Amino acid sequence: MVDDSALIRELFTTILNSDPEIEVVGTAVDPYDAREKIKALNPDVVTLDIEMPKMDGISFLKKIMSLRPMAVVMVSSLTQKGAKATLDALEIGAVDYVPKSDSQSFDSDRLKDDLISKVKAASKAKVKVYDENKPAPAKISFSGTSSNKIIAIGSSTGGVEALKEVITILPENIPPVLMVQHMPEKFTATFAGRLNNDSTISICEAEDGMEIKSGHGYIAPGSYHMEISARGGKKYISLNRGELVSGHRPSVDVLFRSVARHYGGDAVGVILTGMGKDGAKGLLEMKMQGAKTIGQDEATSIVYGMPKAAYLAGAVDIQKPLEKIAQEILRKCV
Repeated sequence: MVDDSALIRELFTTILNSDPEIEVVGTAVDPYDAREKIKALNPDVVTLDIEMPKMDGISFLKKIMSLRPMAVVMVSSLTQKGAKATLDALEIGAVDYVPKSDSQSFDSDRLKDDLISKVKAASKAKVKVYDENKPAPAKISFSGTSSNKIIAIGSSTGGVEALKEVITILPENIPPVLMVQHMPEKFTATFAGRLNNDSTISICEAEDGMEIKSGHGYIAPGSYHMEISARGGKKYISLNRGELVSGHRPSVDVLFRSVARHYGGDAVGVILTGMGKDGAKGLLEMKMQGAKTIGQDEATSIVYGMPKAAYLAGAVDIQKPLEKIAQEILRKCV
């Protein structure tokens, strides 16, 4: 655990040690202290604050993932600045993050459940060496028509990088893409902006009432379920703050079920890396209505939770490694 706040180090230690499957083996006040303790204690997971003296968390994370890749869970603020830094961390190779808003929020049961579950998931996650010179994957082409089809994608832990790898190589003439990535408010707009900058298709954070158009991608905003409504022969985005579904809002299940109702066999459903089971039931509904369905395989999933649940439920037509999913989507859109 790396944090310059003694209060946070004490609180996180108490929370994590309250779970019998977790032991906090050490804490550090800054990255220099952490470097020596990581060498000596060899932890399975490190929680790392982003804003620290001497060296910020992003700079230290780059060193960790370049020289000694390991599971890291970031601790970030629920601000625009925090969102940017968190997305930087996830692109570098952090497994997940725990958002914070102020010191009071650390007393909530939600933080306890969030921190414990994410540390446990991180302990089993696949980590990769960070290479800032890694070339971007080549764009792919699409020869089909996109007038009556739709693509729906759900992801969670590890999904920021997975979505980036899939979405940024898709051509502009594809069917509309609706995406649910488990992420809090203020983060989804920043994420959509990043994807848009790197993509051929136009990506945005979805807004209620937006018309769904080919060549566009829509990311469900944090704290809102995203569904589809129809009027006048056109389809529109419909957002709501309903109850949590499968433990989440936005929920992948909610999106997939809506796609099943409105598009039937003219849809392609994709479930990517993530913790838990969100999306499995909804993807099965899509498949039962004739949709084509794809799951990320275990070997390339940071956390093979959501794809595994969907596969075991019989909701997945085919499993593919991440680098082949974009091409598979286009094949199923023809």
